[in-house]
Amino acid sequence: MKAAVLQLSAQGMSSTKLYNYIRIASKNSVKVLLLGEYILNPFFKELQSLSVAMIKEQAEHQSKVLKELATTYKMTIIAPLIVVKKEKVYKVIAKFSPTSTAYYQQQLLINYPHWNEEKFFANEIKPLQAPLTFKIGNFKFAVMSGFELHFDELWSHVADKSIDCVLVPSVSTFDSFERWKMLIQSRAFTHNCFVLRANRIGEYQDEDLTWQFYGDSLLVSPDGDILNHLGNKEELMIVDMSHSEVVYSRRFWGFRDMITKRLPTVKNL
Repeated sequence: MKAAVLQLSAQGMSSTKLYNYIRIASKNSVKVLLLGEYILNPFFKELQSLSVAMIKEQAEHQSKVLKELATTYKMTIIAPLIVVKKEKVYKVIAKFSPTSTAYYQQQLLINYPHWNEEKFFANEIKPLQAPLTFKIGNFKFAVMSGFELHFDELWSHVADKSIDCVLVPSVSTFDSFERWKMLIQSRAFTHNCFVLRANRIGEYQDEDLTWQFYGDSLLVSPDGDILNHLGNKEELMIVDMSHSEVVYSRRFWGFRDMITKRLPTVKNL
C-alpha cells in the first residue's frame, strides 16, 4: 500500500501546492495522501479572530478543491478541516475518496488554558465512538487526530477492528519533539500496526510567544521502528506499507493472543 504525507505550512485559499504535490504522488501510484492539522485553515489562535462567514467560505472552497483532486487522481485524501454548520464551527477530519466524502468529527479536543479548542468548537461531548475507518483493497486504515492519540479508549477500537495503519494528522509545537516520537512508537508497537503521522510546519506569532510547528512527519512500523521521517521543511514523503508485515508482527509478538485467551467465555444455558 503506497501512501504519502504532504508536510506543509498553512496554505490559506491557495491550492497551487496541493495540485503540484498530488500530481507527483499520483505518478508514484500513491493511494492515500495525509495532510497535517491547520494546513487548509488558519491556526486555532487565528480562527478565534475570524468571522464565521469567512471560516465557512474557506472551508467550502477547500472541500470543493479536495473533492476534485480525489476524483481526478483516483486518490483518497485525508484532510483536517474546520467546517461550519448552522453558524456553528466544528473541527473535523475529512476523507475525500474518488467516489465519496466522509467527515469524522474530532471527539477529544485540547482544553488547556492557552489552547482551548474544546471551548471554541461546537463538537459534541458524548460517549466515545470508534474513529473513522476505511479499507482500500485488503488494507485497513483508521484516522484519529494528534490529540486523540493519547487516549487508550480510542485505541481499543483500533485493536477490535484489526487496523493495519493509523493515520494521524497533527499540529505539534513547543518542546514536544521527542515525546511525540516516543508516543507514536509505543502505540505502533503495542498495537502492532503502522502509524503514519503528518505534522505541519511554519509558525504562529502570539503577543509574546512564537508557536513553532516543527514537522517531523514520520512512519513507524508495527514493531515500533521509525522507517521514514521528514525534517522541518516543506516536503512530500512517499511510503510503502505491507499488510503481511502487520500480520507477521502480530503473530511474532502475540500480544493480542495473550488477551484473547483470557477473555471470559459465555456458557450455553
